[in-house]
Amino acid sequence: MDQEQVDLLTRTGPGTPMGNLMRRYWVPALLCSEIPEPDCPPVRVRILGEKLLAFRDTQGRVGLVDEFCAHRGASLFLGRNEDCGIRCSYHGWKYDIHGNCVELPSAPQIAPKVKIKSYPCIERGDVVWAYMGPTDKQPDPPELEWCMLKPEQRFVSKRLQECGYLQAMEGGIDTTHASWVHRYELDTDPMHKHAYANKYIKADPNTIFDIEETPHGLTIFGRRNGEPDSYYWRITQWIAPWFTLIPPFGPHALGGHIWVPIDDENCWAWSINFLPDRPLPADELQAMKDGKGIHVKYIPGTFRAAANPENDWLIDRLAQKEKRSFSGVEGFSIQDASLQESMGPLQDYSREFLVPTDMAIVRARRVLERAARDLQKGIEPPALNAVSQRVRAASVLLDRKVAAKEWAPTSLVDSLNRPVFTV
Repeated sequence: MDQEQVDLLTRTGPGTPMGNLMRRYWVPALLCSEIPEPDCPPVRVRILGEKLLAFRDTQGRVGLVDEFCAHRGASLFLGRNEDCGIRCSYHGWKYDIHGNCVELPSAPQIAPKVKIKSYPCIERGDVVWAYMGPTDKQPDPPELEWCMLKPEQRFVSKRLQECGYLQAMEGGIDTTHASWVHRYELDTDPMHKHAYANKYIKADPNTIFDIEETPHGLTIFGRRNGEPDSYYWRITQWIAPWFTLIPPFGPHALGGHIWVPIDDENCWAWSINFLPDRPLPADELQAMKDGKGIHVKYIPGTFRAAANPENDWLIDRLAQKEKRSFSGVEGFSIQDASLQESMGPLQDYSREFLVPTDMAIVRARRVLERAARDLQKGIEPPALNAVSQRVRAASVLLDRKVAAKEWAPTSLVDSLNRPVFTV
């Protein structure tokens, strides 16, 4: 990519082309559990280059407002969440969830003229979503499958990833890396073991790709050799602008990610496991809470992973040498994050040398670039229609005579009414 393309794809602050595009969607802002009850402490939220504050008011409603008071710029994080508003501790100015100044003790007559930035919020799928775009363009709430399930059927976590969203998300689109960085843990990780797919992933690392552009973004078909009469297909869904759905592994929960920019050099990596037809098994749920599978262990009291760039992701060279871990890094998410973060906060895209297995990454970049440029011309972005988000990933053996691109449209759409295809 040339520098103009890089800047367009990676700069997401207010007023940038990509920032404007992303603000047209519902943005995952924080976990509902971060503000668990009315009048609980507020939480700082950093997304798309903006410093915001989330709080749950006395009526249980969620507000997402500018972090700083309109008076002297003090942080409202230090304020009091009380009586349906957040009150600045400096001079007592108070704001409701809509950013309206509802009390201004020293000059009450001017309170109606004072307002700070605020964004509408909804709660769905254990996530607080914010809409940060033009008020007359607000889309319907997201309808990703995991959002629509009962709480006992899903587990959602997030972690700080210390690099730009694009290089992180591209790791989620790339299905070939499972044959390498994850190969030694596929048979031991609690959310991957006993999956027959592991046999095909380890035996055939040379995935052949086909990509289809769809109303939701991209469907990515990765073909490996299966049995003598079949191919093994890993079918990944990329839903614009930042969702991925992971092909499942055997009997285990389905999975997905969201990659949301904090700023241009950091992002929130959200990880979701879910089962569409039953509650998560107790043992798998506990493993997720313990940071196994696509989740992580944290530095206590934070969303920063215990294994991070400052400690070289706790790489274990002995485990690498003894082939207990391909990279020496423990855990699927941190294995991925370590490689993506190792590129630097913002990858030097001028140095990359892409090959045919990078086809999905190239196509996703093209879709995002085109969408951002089209929006500047007044053309609406893709995947705003929530119905288009009702798709599912698949891990499936198909007869060699069956075309996966013809099979998928009737098998992986309207997901809640379809069986799970997993190997």
